[in-house]
Amino acid sequence: MKRGEVRSDIAWADPTRVVIHGLDLCTEIVGKVDFGDMAFLQIFARLPASESERRIFNAMMVILVEHGITPSSLATRMTYCGAPEAVQAAVAAGLLGLGSVFVGSLDNAAQMLQEAIPDKAAPGDIPAIARDLVASYRQKKQIIPGIGHPFHKPVDPRTGALFQVARDTGYFGPYAELMTAIGAEAERVTGRGLPVNVTGAMAAVASQMDIPWKVCRGLAVAARAIGLVGHILEEMRNPMADELYLRIEHEATAHMIPKP
Repeated sequence: MKRGEVRSDIAWADPTRVVIHGLDLCTEIVGKVDFGDMAFLQIFARLPASESERRIFNAMMVILVEHGITPSSLATRMTYCGAPEAVQAAVAAGLLGLGSVFVGSLDNAAQMLQEAIPDKAAPGDIPAIARDLVASYRQKKQIIPGIGHPFHKPVDPRTGALFQVARDTGYFGPYAELMTAIGAEAERVTGRGLPVNVTGAMAAVASQMDIPWKVCRGLAVAARAIGLVGHILEEMRNPMADELYLRIEHEATAHMIPKP
């Protein structure tokens, strides 16, 4: 049986050089390319072509780095409390909790947008698409990705911030228009406040940048990983995980303890 070719075009190294997407790490990247541009290089196999491209990509990446004491940061802190020798395990624990409810809905929203508008140059009737999508999700009793938030109401402030950068840089296009229309239609038919949330906004921008939906969750994971390292540093300096563990253990089992 003929075997397929094994090949990677990302990077190569010899005893004196490391070359990443055609750029020498030591002479062309280190000290010259910032972290955001390095992330862009890994995803697009090139550096940003304009300041607008650089600005919107960085805005999209930084907006999900931190969101306070969330399930993912708690998982990281608790894991660090139990295994302080394994920082990587603590970060991984937080990342493993990113899914359809927290942060990870980014890929679901991007899939919805990209399948609804396969060609951004010919988006079609956006209000009609939004109506059909909302009706379809409601008929299937499925949560519409990219809208609604537990406490950011009536708007998610991060959405407005990211969409403003998108407008400033020319990346507010049909996907952002469709995401906005979906939120408005869902609010209309349900009578509930269902603002476009930050993952919906990120999905729209990523789609406008032609990032395939299947890797969009990776953007969220990469961004949040940096934030989780910050939570580990704070846990080192001002620990809370042990107190939370003891408090929850006490409160959860207090009803079982016999009274004297």
